[in-house]
Amino acid sequence: MTQLDVPILGEPAGSALPADAGHEGKGEIHLVHLYPREMSIYGDLGNTRCLAARIRRHGYVPVVHQHHPGQPFPEQAHLVVGGGGQDSGQSTVEDDLARIADRLRGLAADGTPMLMICGMYQLFGNTFVTVDGRSLPGLGILDVTTQGNAKRMIGPVVLATDHGDVVGYENHSGSTVLGAGQAPFGRVRHGMGNNGTDGTEGAVAGHVIGSYLHGPVLPANPRLADALIGWAAEQATGRDFEPGQLDDEVARQAQTRQVQRLLR
Repeated sequence: MTQLDVPILGEPAGSALPADAGHEGKGEIHLVHLYPREMSIYGDLGNTRCLAARIRRHGYVPVVHQHHPGQPFPEQAHLVVGGGGQDSGQSTVEDDLARIADRLRGLAADGTPMLMICGMYQLFGNTFVTVDGRSLPGLGILDVTTQGNAKRMIGPVVLATDHGDVVGYENHSGSTVLGAGQAPFGRVRHGMGNNGTDGTEGAVAGHVIGSYLHGPVLPANPRLADALIGWAAEQATGRDFEPGQLDDEVARQAQTRQVQRLLR
């Protein structure tokens, strides 16, 4: 049965369609959201809305695809995002994720930017072991292993990253350990991070970022959003990213106040 796309509040009707000839702006950027129905809780669908809006404001045309279980993966993918979900949601998408695994691994190897939050971050790792002991194999794009626990790690987070301070909100029971040589996405300045003990949060390999930060994370961290868009623009056009002049003062103030509040 064909699954209907999930409404993205604020997204124009028809944004899944390519631009009319002559109206591509600086170029089309095809944005794919993986499993928005099963794996997009705690506001993660807002990352897709944020990216699409900022792509437009930079003068490019976003083409927004939603990938549902059993459907063909979009022919073009310049930027891929995924969100969090319950263990049941991860189990639901497991078979489909295995079906498209080679495509995702190939895109990652070719430098396609990806942002995977919480549950999808776990499934982009090697293995996720649920709290009841069921082992879900991951894609192995990120060298991480996650163990489900009865106790949750919940609360606001501040990270030090290559994209400056990043703020968000974590809510996860999975405890993730990085493999030898696997770089974290950030270092915890406030919060629990991957496991509450080693000071790491998330993981990054090439242009693939995994993180536990909800919120959604991108509206509060425009520098991170633009890093993803910049990589995607280069993938889509074969040219350097040509950013527009965006006013991010409100987001900057909100981020700064959260950092100050949590670190004082």
